[in-house]
Amino acid sequence: MPMKTSSRLAALTVAAVCSTVTTVVLSSPVQAGTLPLAGAHGQAESLLADQVRIHDIQGGTRTSPLAGTTVTTVPGIVTGLRTYGSSKGFWFQDPEPDNDPATSEGVFVFTSSTPKVAVGDSVQVSGSVSEYIPGGTATGNQSVTEIGKPTVTVVSSGNALPAPVTIDASSVPDAYTPDGDSSGSINALPLQPDTYALDYYESLEGMDVEIGSSRVVTATDPYAELWVTVKPDEHPDPRGGTVYGSYTSQNSGRLQVQSLIPTATQPFPTADVGQTLEGTTEGPLDFNQFGGYTLVARTIGTVTGASPEREVTRKQASDELAVATYNVENLAPSDPQTKFDKLADGVVNHLSSPDIVALEEIQDNSGATDDGTVAADQTVQKFIDAVVAAGGPHYEWRSIDPVNDADGGAPGGNIRQVFLFNPDRVSFVDRPGGGSTTADNVVGTATGRAVLTQSPGRIDPTSTAWTDSRKPLAGQFTFQGRTVFVIANHFMSKGGDQALTSAFQPPTRSSETERHEQADEVNAFVKKILAFQSNAEVLAIGDLNDFEFSDTATRLEAGGVLWSAIKSLPEAERYTYDYQGNSQVLDQILVSPAVQQGTFEYDSVHINAEFADQNSDHDPQVLRLKP
Repeated sequence: MPMKTSSRLAALTVAAVCSTVTTVVLSSPVQAGTLPLAGAHGQAESLLADQVRIHDIQGGTRTSPLAGTTVTTVPGIVTGLRTYGSSKGFWFQDPEPDNDPATSEGVFVFTSSTPKVAVGDSVQVSGSVSEYIPGGTATGNQSVTEIGKPTVTVVSSGNALPAPVTIDASSVPDAYTPDGDSSGSINALPLQPDTYALDYYESLEGMDVEIGSSRVVTATDPYAELWVTVKPDEHPDPRGGTVYGSYTSQNSGRLQVQSLIPTATQPFPTADVGQTLEGTTEGPLDFNQFGGYTLVARTIGTVTGASPEREVTRKQASDELAVATYNVENLAPSDPQTKFDKLADGVVNHLSSPDIVALEEIQDNSGATDDGTVAADQTVQKFIDAVVAAGGPHYEWRSIDPVNDADGGAPGGNIRQVFLFNPDRVSFVDRPGGGSTTADNVVGTATGRAVLTQSPGRIDPTSTAWTDSRKPLAGQFTFQGRTVFVIANHFMSKGGDQALTSAFQPPTRSSETERHEQADEVNAFVKKILAFQSNAEVLAIGDLNDFEFSDTATRLEAGGVLWSAIKSLPEAERYTYDYQGNSQVLDQILVSPAVQQGTFEYDSVHINAEFADQNSDHDPQVLRLKP
């Protein structure tokens, strides 16, 4: 099974003694990334004076009262084995639960190599209790309570498993999480599983759980995982996803599903958004770095139902200008021709050959090889040729090469934005002087019109707002005698932000700082245009890596100079990207007042984000206007 990177230690010594009762001694380190805890020793000593059960280890908060101590002969039934990757071990569960809904009855035992037990074994486990933080403390992730350095005694085999807990719409609270304490942390707060979804899932950490037939809300990905919702009526979109419409609408019914069965033995099901994972899916509830609470299934349902159709937007009328934005996900000449062909098919047959297309993530001619190459003419030409082969127009293009390794993205790739335009419909106004470090500007004409001093040009490329990030590309176009300004953007990514399932609530979105500065820069540039020509038609488009309700969008719109046109769609249709079960907006087309007050039509064309077979992870956007 392909696994994402996880820092696990792997030293292991195994000795087995064969008798009626089998003891497996596992001498292995506690996980790297464990959470140091203090102040619980009084409670720990009291508990250790009696027989310790799993619910004593788990306790009524997110961190164990016994962390840092050694427990002996903890009883339970093995409910699942993880035999792949670097996080090998097993889950076991107490068949005699307490009466406290906040205390989980299951826990993970980290063995670091293939565990020597079987599902259904009755075992006694001795070892060190710790809190492992997937991804390390810097991620802000919650920790997983586990037992390391284990000695495992198999008492008997073939036992019935404890009845699984059913996770469904009625059991998961609507409220997502409590606010953290004075430090922002929720680790020490008493769990309230009847009030908060994160508390509910935490109260089941390590336990055997099940879901019934559930709608898929994020398609199967290359890491053999998908997302379902157990709340079918929670913010549904018309095509089967779950819309993330505000910071407080986290969608508590989302749940990640992985399999405990290696893909070489049983392929993981391939599913698209809107299909159904039919039947029972059952296994331990884990927490990982890439999605938080995850049902790691021993038994997994069957995919049923039809996939959604890949959308086709209508062709623009002769008096309509169609402008699109499309993130083509690190496109390089070395990519298979099939990727170029599928992306071109999207432009021609699904976007209906827009007049102007702003492409994001065009890599240089050597791709991710960090050899000093910055030119991207081969990448762009290969894409244009694929468009022509698909029956589309012979686009011309404009762009500006970046400074080597200065614009972020894959090291050596030098991603940038590129304008494609159909010369049979649109003219590009070329004004020389634009360069990788030269700032574009705006001047007025004697007739009261705004013009760019450089076209194409870059907006304030030496500003610290664009450190390790793509600089906006500004261009001036003419359509049927009317001037249209287009600014192609690709803002700083969300990398480094704390997850929705973070141990800190509300999560810190540290990446916003740079996007806010970038939004201010673009907003100021548009203000320059409108200062010379208040009725100028301006479009600021691209992958903004932020939501239509975000402060980034608010800053772009400041002073009424821009408005995010995706807000012209019904709320249930506002999404361009699908992440961890949430359909959300990252790509936007913002328009100046002259466009907003005129005749326009916006379409988010869903051809990628909802599908396991993707040409890009983003859906393209198109706006048709009558200048």
